[in-house]
Amino acid sequence: MLVDGLDVARQGSAVRRKVGFCFTDPSAQLVMPTCVEDVELSLRRSVRDPRARRARALEILDHFGLAARADQSVHTLSGGQRQMLALAGVLAVEPDVVVADEPTTLLDLANSRLVGDTLLGLEQMLVLLTHDLDLARRCDRALVVTGGRVVLDAPAPEAVDAYVASVVDGVPLPSGHTAGPGTP
Repeated sequence: MLVDGLDVARQGSAVRRKVGFCFTDPSAQLVMPTCVEDVELSLRRSVRDPRARRARALEILDHFGLAARADQSVHTLSGGQRQMLALAGVLAVEPDVVVADEPTTLLDLANSRLVGDTLLGLEQMLVLLTHDLDLARRCDRALVVTGGRVVLDAPAPEAVDAYVASVVDGVPLPSGHTAGPGTP
């Protein structure tokens, strides 16, 4: 696989500088005690001066609606706030590509919508892995994966409708597969 001409197997370090990854569980990537410290950690290589780094981290938190929580423990945030903080940390380094793996898992409707709106509003290329069909339907393009293989590559609404029909009505996907319960 290539990312912007870089081989992910041989040039992993260069690829990681271009790609930001947002985990399903934001707690897995929030490693510092407070919100501002967590964003500062992301900025440690790009903003060397500690005062400038703190100021930039506070700007980023403000942009993501978390400025009032800057000195709050990351462990006291709601699930939606944690996901927004994780996304803030990823976007702080301005990656070219953002990969978000199930970013709305366990979020209520309001926070799911906020995270989805944020992701879909990015200037960066977004690679979204999700079972959230409402979110998937809002994308430009979707790949349906069954049995570890891409079985459909289509405009998102069309791909979601085909997937739902394959599960609910047993209508085969274009490759002849039917996505049943438990099918990835």
